[in-house]
Amino acid sequence: MAKIKVGVVRGGPSSEYEVSLETGKAVLQALDRNRYEPIDVLIDKDGAWHLSGIVVSPEKVFRVVDVIFNALHGEYGEDGMIQRLLERHAIKYTGSGTAASAVAMQKRLAREIFKLAGIHIPPTLIVKKGDDISIFAAEAIRRMSLPLVVKPASRGSSIGVTHAKNIYELVLGMENAFRCDKEVLVEKYIEGREATCALLEDFRGEKHYTFPVIEIIPPPKKSFFDYECKYDGSTQEICPGRFSVDVRDKIQKAAIAAHASLGCRHYSRSDFIVSPDNKVYILELNTLPGLTSQSLAPKAAAAIGLEFPELLDHLITLALR
Repeated sequence: MAKIKVGVVRGGPSSEYEVSLETGKAVLQALDRNRYEPIDVLIDKDGAWHLSGIVVSPEKVFRVVDVIFNALHGEYGEDGMIQRLLERHAIKYTGSGTAASAVAMQKRLAREIFKLAGIHIPPTLIVKKGDDISIFAAEAIRRMSLPLVVKPASRGSSIGVTHAKNIYELVLGMENAFRCDKEVLVEKYIEGREATCALLEDFRGEKHYTFPVIEIIPPPKKSFFDYECKYDGSTQEICPGRFSVDVRDKIQKAAIAAHASLGCRHYSRSDFIVSPDNKVYILELNTLPGLTSQSLAPKAAAAIGLEFPELLDHLITLALR
């Protein structure tokens, strides 16, 4: 029986280039060689596609693969751009489609949809490039009081996110976020416990199978789960998290509602804050969760007996179907 040729696309012209390289590397190493023929497809930071070390057109890649495993993160790979290209050429691929990917990357729009779906979102003020930062900083403090969280509207891995305890830090945080994006979210800092919940479609007889909720405890020197502590191994990740059955159920139901409300497919991972009164707030949904050795989705899958090669096999099966 002929092996299925899987093009693992990694890298890309995004701020999450290095993380994507690691996700792609993990996928390439774990694919079952008895069933699949992995093909390493690198997209460099300038957007050029590489096959066997040679720059090629995307169309040449498409001619030699049966399915694309999308191991990209951030801009181009997770915002609907590559999805549109793949769909234009009728190429099967893992992860959410064009529309869901584009909406999920735009935190402001995604949160409005989450709100309509009945999911709690943190109070937020939207600031656009060209707005008077000092006026909006004062308005944010008036509406929501300090401390506040500042984040680019369309970046992942906590890139460009800062925690502001005073107006000086708030202005600096907004300036920093505008280096990453044209739109910035200033949101109320909710003191609570961080959690994440991944789900997989059509698994073990369930349309949306939720993995165990992971509790995230950043190191004492950090006020939140930022880019550095996401990948340096300093964060404590407890799986399953130490939440009550009621809170766990709220998180898992919210993860399903978020996935369904955006029209996502195959898999996703949603991040949450649980306040001291056990109210669950969604922060964002990741349509292409990281699959590195430090990533949360594979850890949660392993906790229910789903090993990494089996997870990849299921995702490819969904894409081919």
